[in-house]
Amino acid sequence: MDLDEVADRLYALPPAEFTPARTAEARAAKDAGEASLAREIAGLRKPTVAAWAVNRAARELPDEMGELLALGEELRTAWAGQDAAALAELTGRRGVVTGRLARLVRERAGLSGTAAAEVEQTLDAATVDAGAAAQVRAGRLVKALSYSGFAPAPESGGKPAKRGGEKGKAAKRAEEERKARELREATAAYEEWRDALGAAVQARDKRAGKVAVLERKLAKARRKLAEADQRVEVTRREENHARARVEQVR
Repeated sequence: MDLDEVADRLYALPPAEFTPARTAEARAAKDAGEASLAREIAGLRKPTVAAWAVNRAARELPDEMGELLALGEELRTAWAGQDAAALAELTGRRGVVTGRLARLVRERAGLSGTAAAEVEQTLDAATVDAGAAAQVRAGRLVKALSYSGFAPAPESGGKPAKRGGEKGKAAKRAEEERKARELREATAAYEEWRDALGAAVQARDKRAGKVAVLERKLAKARRKLAEADQRVEVTRREENHARARVEQVR
């Protein structure tokens, strides 16, 4: 058993099944003597509904997802080469392919509202950001992705989208986006642990209530036992007196 194997199983599950399955996997690793792996498994974050829907599509719609991600690679290459004709053609295809796949994902997962919008936002990000594309391809998203830059993100080692003053602006925007992303991730982690704490406190209080009931029953049972012991003692004395009387009469 390794973390990748476990993560693949967990992130293929609906969100409602994720937490109990993660607990079972962590316990199994711990029982197998793999304490470090157990901690890593316990640290895997539960996916949002939108993230789960995209993870599911990565597994169940490989052709459609492959088309989208391949289009993203072409789009980023065209941008890096400043190929205006290719960019115009690919941008048009991007809207069609993204919309078609987003519709499929929504229908298969039964999504609407915010979750549906987040699915399309995530797929859109995967066409312009190589990092987002890699995360979508892996099928282990924990939350929706977004990309708010003014152009496709260059591949590692690619040339910058703009020069001079625009480069500084782009760097500033990238830093702002990084901070916003870290804040979202930190907030999501806090909310997850806050909910976990609430559930743990509720479970503790429920058990404490049961213990209090049992303690009251035990105290009552101890009193009855003490009364029974007293009756036994009184009865034993009377039995001794009665036996002694019998001996006297004989």
